[in-house]
Amino acid sequence: MDLDIAGDSALVTASSSGLGKASATALAREGANVVINGRDEERLANAQKELSEVATGDVVTQQGDLTVKEDIELLVERTVDEFGGLDHLVTSAGGPPSGSFLETTDEDWYDAFDLLVMSVVRLVREAEPELRNGDGGSIVNITSRSVKEAIDSLVLSNSVRMSVIGLEKTLSKELAPDIRVNAVLPGSHETTRIEDLTESAVERGEFDSYEEGMEARGDSVPVGRIGEPMELGDTVAFLCSDRAGYINGQSVVIDGGSGNANL
Repeated sequence: MDLDIAGDSALVTASSSGLGKASATALAREGANVVINGRDEERLANAQKELSEVATGDVVTQQGDLTVKEDIELLVERTVDEFGGLDHLVTSAGGPPSGSFLETTDEDWYDAFDLLVMSVVRLVREAEPELRNGDGGSIVNITSRSVKEAIDSLVLSNSVRMSVIGLEKTLSKELAPDIRVNAVLPGSHETTRIEDLTESAVERGEFDSYEEGMEARGDSVPVGRIGEPMELGDTVAFLCSDRAGYINGQSVVIDGGSGNANL
């Protein structure tokens, strides 16, 4: 399916690796001009090189920390300067640390809120005028299926990410019809973090091989495996496109059916 987004401009945060990178790859492969972002300059440069090999649009980088207001302003400014505008905003951020409620400090709570929620607030505030200028802008928030179903030892993710969904739903009404706003809620995908966790489990003797460890991670998933990052990335690109023009204010779970929530 041709998503008809060639020539559009997109900003994807936390996109030097993981699901943000997959989303940027999917957009770039469809011909969108993409700004990718991360804190690590070397990792960001490597991601740009990988994306450029499959992109049919331009890929540029902008280093920055999503908890720093000025860095967020520069992200949007760089996108507009490079491509003359902004059509699609995809927000992603690294996950907060794991831990139980009693292990979690006030500082942990404030840090998680700043990273997961205020980054989206500031990005949308900066991007909104530019998103309105085109033929129809889109925002996609990458969160987690933990907003549907609490996950053990992830009290920060379970709690704080809910704010992003409340914001997403509110924005889908306040910014319509010019800008559509949706969210994707990923389950386990074979990202660098999952790879590292699996390799550590192998080193501890929990599995005989990486392949065995990954297979075990997929045992509880009805489709029989964990996700490939590009499966989520392709969904994000679709939601950005006019092919999804009547999808607004929705939270799309992408977990292979592993969740138990009815809604």
